[in-house]
Amino acid sequence: MPTVYINAIAKFLPNEPVPNSRMEEVLGVVNGSPSRARAIVLRNNRITSRYYAIGADGHPTHNNAELTIEAINRLMAQSGADRSDIDMLSCGTSTPDQLLPSHASMVHGLWQNKPIELNSASGICTSGMNALKYAYMAVATGSAKQAVCTGSERVSSWLRADKFNSESERLAALEQNPIIAFEKDFLRWMLSDGAGAMLLSDKPNRQRTSLAIHWVDGISYAHELEPCMYAGALKKDGKLLPWSDVLPEQWLEKSMFAIKQDIKLLESYVIPKGVQSIQEVLRRHQLATGDIDHFLPHISSYFFKDRLFEAFTKAGIDIPEEKWFINLHKIGNVGSASSYIQLEELFNARELKIGEKILLSVPESGRFSYVYALLEVT
Repeated sequence: MPTVYINAIAKFLPNEPVPNSRMEEVLGVVNGSPSRARAIVLRNNRITSRYYAIGADGHPTHNNAELTIEAINRLMAQSGADRSDIDMLSCGTSTPDQLLPSHASMVHGLWQNKPIELNSASGICTSGMNALKYAYMAVATGSAKQAVCTGSERVSSWLRADKFNSESERLAALEQNPIIAFEKDFLRWMLSDGAGAMLLSDKPNRQRTSLAIHWVDGISYAHELEPCMYAGALKKDGKLLPWSDVLPEQWLEKSMFAIKQDIKLLESYVIPKGVQSIQEVLRRHQLATGDIDHFLPHISSYFFKDRLFEAFTKAGIDIPEEKWFINLHKIGNVGSASSYIQLEELFNARELKIGEKILLSVPESGRFSYVYALLEVT
C-alpha cells in the first residue's frame, strides 16, 4: 500500500492546570469527607497536575465534542490545511457526551465543513489508536486523500462528588461505612480531560517534518480475561450486568455509571500481557528494539512504568529508559487522547531527525487490549 503520513498534530487542554492540592476543590468531596484514597493514589501515580473542563463555579466549560473541535481547529491552523479538503473524520473516545448519536457525528456537527465519511471508535484508551488506524487505512486504500483522526476525553463530570453522594447516603442509611469503594475512588485521582488531533495525508509535508506510518497493530486478550475497567454496569462473578437490565433507582444507589477498575486484575495482568503483546508485534513486524529511537508508552501511573521497564528487561526487550518519552506527570491520564498528546509534544517541541523511528504503545484494561504503531520521521 502507498505510504500514509502524519503531517500535523495538535492538542487542546481546557482551562488552567489543576494541581494535586486543588483536586477535591474542583471535583468535590463525597459525603463531606476528604478521600482516604487520594494521597495513596497520587503518591503512586506521581501525577502533579491535570486538566478539567470545569470552571471555578463547578459548571462544565466544554463537553467532549467541544474539546475535540478545539483540537481540530488548532490542527487546521497549524497545518494550513483547508477543512473543505478533508475527506473523512475518525474519532475515538471513552466518554462520549451521549449514548447516541455517535461522538464523530457530534464533532462533525460542530465542524460545519462538508459531507464526509465518519468513524466513531469506542472502547477505552485504545479507541484513539483505533481511530488512527481507521484513518490510516482510509488514506492507504485511496478512500481518502486527507483524513483527521482524534482522541478525546471529558471525564471530569463523571468524577464529580455529586455522582457518588446517593450511594454514600444509602450506605449511611444502612448503617454501613459511607465510603465509596476503592475501585471507584481510585480513578477519581488518575484521570484528566483533553483532546488531540492528527492530520493524515497521502503526501508528506514539503518544507517541514512528517511522520510516515509503517503500521498500526492491535491485540486483544478478552477471550482469556474478564472485564477489569468498566462503566454503566455491575460486575458479579466476572460478568457484567448492563445498566439497561437494572432498576433505574439502582443507577444512583450503586453509582452504576461511575468508571470502575478491578485493581487486583489490573495488577495481575496489565504488565504480563503488555510484555506478551509487544513481543508479538516485534516478531510479527520483524522490528528490532535497537531500531526504536523513541518509545512512547501510554501509562496510567509511573508505578506501572517502573514495573514495565523491569518486565521488559527480564524478557530481553531492550529499550533503554533514555528512549522513553512520557508526559503523564504534567498532563494526567487523558485516556484515548494520551498517545496523541505525547506524540504532539515530541513532534512539535522536540528536535526529531530524519529516519528516526517512533513506537507508540497503548494498553487498555477494559478487557486487556493493546495497540502499537510504528512511525518514521521523514
